[in-house]
Amino acid sequence: MKIGIIGAGNIGGNLTRRLAALGHDVSVANSRGPHTLKELAEETGATPVPVGEAARGAEVVVVTVPLKAVPDLPKGLFDEAADGVAVLDTGNYYPQQRDGRIDAIEDEGITESRWTERHIGHPVIKAFNGTYAEDILDRPLPAGSPGRVALPVAGDDEAAKTKIRALIDELGFDTVDAGGIDDSWRQQPDTPVYGLRGGVDEVTRALAEASPERKPGFRG
Repeated sequence: MKIGIIGAGNIGGNLTRRLAALGHDVSVANSRGPHTLKELAEETGATPVPVGEAARGAEVVVVTVPLKAVPDLPKGLFDEAADGVAVLDTGNYYPQQRDGRIDAIEDEGITESRWTERHIGHPVIKAFNGTYAEDILDRPLPAGSPGRVALPVAGDDEAAKTKIRALIDELGFDTVDAGGIDDSWRQQPDTPVYGLRGGVDEVTRALAEASPERKPGFRG
């Protein structure tokens, strides 16, 4: 499958490593330009590209950039993507630590991923936002294995969600359907499932225990 990854930080870099190792055709981009991705490209075989070209022909595009950088992504980013492209959003809102206050999220009460959708002009599937980056490399297990970690996956596009869940299974993790994007507050920072290294039952229980109230440490 052709996959574009926008963002080469901890999550983006490790997804590049794993997806390329699984035989996918991976293009990777960051804000600093393809020349800064030479080492990652040599290590993985992924193709470094400008951000504006990352989605070209892609069946899956991973957006894994700081939330404050989302409005700076190029307009028409997905115009040349494959039909039915699934966009995976790994982002989180850290107002005090990184992003500053985003009024639409706090005043309107919309989820972080709904805000991202508005800016990129495309539906997203939210996953990997509460995953430790090292777990992408260190914790994959075959389906059915005891101790296999499960990830919550939220999104409104059922076809795209199915595609992303299948890809996560290929990466070595189970998934739990966490509902639509308006339900994705259940997996935002400082919820029970965030950072949880649990199986399907534990993740399902953690999602059910979440509160929609945004904790003071994650308000601007």
